[in-house]
Amino acid sequence: MSLPVPDARDSKPQLRKAMGFWDVLLFNIAAVLGPRWIAAAAHNGTSSVSLWVLAALLFFVPGALVINELSSRFPEEGGIYAWARDAFGPFHGFITGWTYWIYTVFYFPGLLLASASMSAYISSSHGADLAQNQSFLLWTSLAMLLLAVLLNIIGLNIGKWLQNAGGVGTYAPLLILVAVAVAVFVRHGSVTHFTLVNMLPTWNWDTVNFWSQIAFAFTGLELVSCMAEEVRDPRRTLPRAVLGGGALIALMYVAGTFAVLSLAPAAGIDPKSGVFHAIAVGSATLKIGFIGVIAAILVTAGNAGGVGTTVAGVARVPFQVGIDRYLPAAFGKIHPRWKTPYISILVQAVISCAVLLLSQIGDSARGAYQGLIDVAIILYFLPFLYMFAAVIKLAGRADRMENPHAVLIPGGKMGVWICGGLGFSVVFFCLIVSFIPPGDSSNGWLFFVKVAVETAVALAVGLFLYWRGARTKQPHGVGLNG
Repeated sequence: MSLPVPDARDSKPQLRKAMGFWDVLLFNIAAVLGPRWIAAAAHNGTSSVSLWVLAALLFFVPGALVINELSSRFPEEGGIYAWARDAFGPFHGFITGWTYWIYTVFYFPGLLLASASMSAYISSSHGADLAQNQSFLLWTSLAMLLLAVLLNIIGLNIGKWLQNAGGVGTYAPLLILVAVAVAVFVRHGSVTHFTLVNMLPTWNWDTVNFWSQIAFAFTGLELVSCMAEEVRDPRRTLPRAVLGGGALIALMYVAGTFAVLSLAPAAGIDPKSGVFHAIAVGSATLKIGFIGVIAAILVTAGNAGGVGTTVAGVARVPFQVGIDRYLPAAFGKIHPRWKTPYISILVQAVISCAVLLLSQIGDSARGAYQGLIDVAIILYFLPFLYMFAAVIKLAGRADRMENPHAVLIPGGKMGVWICGGLGFSVVFFCLIVSFIPPGDSSNGWLFFVKVAVETAVALAVGLFLYWRGARTKQPHGVGLNG
């Protein structure tokens, strides 16, 4: 017996407007700011400081302006999927929505493993050992995923508190890191010598793969736009929260990288948990070891919130695509009691769990982590190409200047072209360098083949589902542009 086809008029009005300004601000911090990106930047060395600044100016700021304009003009559930669909049609909208969703299959394992690695430092005496223990990392990762899924199925009025805790639990430990680094610097100086020359970007085939991670670390502000119809007064709330959260995030990435490098040399920093190694070193130097434990407890909550934001936001994309009937109709179903897109959340969690288990087989922890991150970056950045192109295409609509609620990119259409063009160029460059193996890869060609094949398979599955969905829509009297 086939499931009834969900109708947007039936499902979407059931969504609860559970999120206010502070909820969205903390959601943005939890979704974007990642201690592991600060650790990865510090591992890359002092040149990461200038890369943060360049990524902020050329990608983060234009991206925030683009997201503000699109989310205020089109505050629709599905966010980036809906923008691409409206600008370029249902096929391109589907590709955007599919790749934006399927990237989580590769992203969650890396996020969960890094989160579990950081939480190991709750045990101050055995933290470094636990951070490398595969069994501990796996079971802690699964527990975090389960918690995020359950709270987001129950509803945003409950689940948003996990996201709020994530925002506070992400930012507070990094403030502790900076404070510890300043105190150690005043007493003992910096482990790393900073000069204007060594902070400039350097072209190196061994590290160019990392450049895409710098840009990727600044993504996530668009995530809450996928939940626009669950935000109170979204046309006003979303832009204010994007600007406020964006400033706090950019500042912390730069300050955090300085702090880690002042406490530990780049070569000895773990790209996953290096922030907490630095806090442990600094707090031991100051003879306040308990600070490291407090920071690890906070970041465990922060990482759980980060998982929760991704589960909550990305699950709304297949929900909207399910309503549009390019994915199986069940994706568009709402839980009868909790009013959440529970099928989307459950499918996302089950597939992510399977990939997390498979990622532990046949590779070192470091190699598996890096490969997953690069596939995730490629799939995730494809929708960004559409987003930056969509803002240019949609700028030609007459309603742009007539919409009193729109938060427009400054500079008129020229400003739109500059922001859209800058963002598109940076994303395209990052897609290319993501295929280049990192310097510590044991087999460069194998790395390239694995990343290319996994990306191609993910896209092929999406194209098959679109073809299937487009065929089944026509008998219902809905054309391919419907």
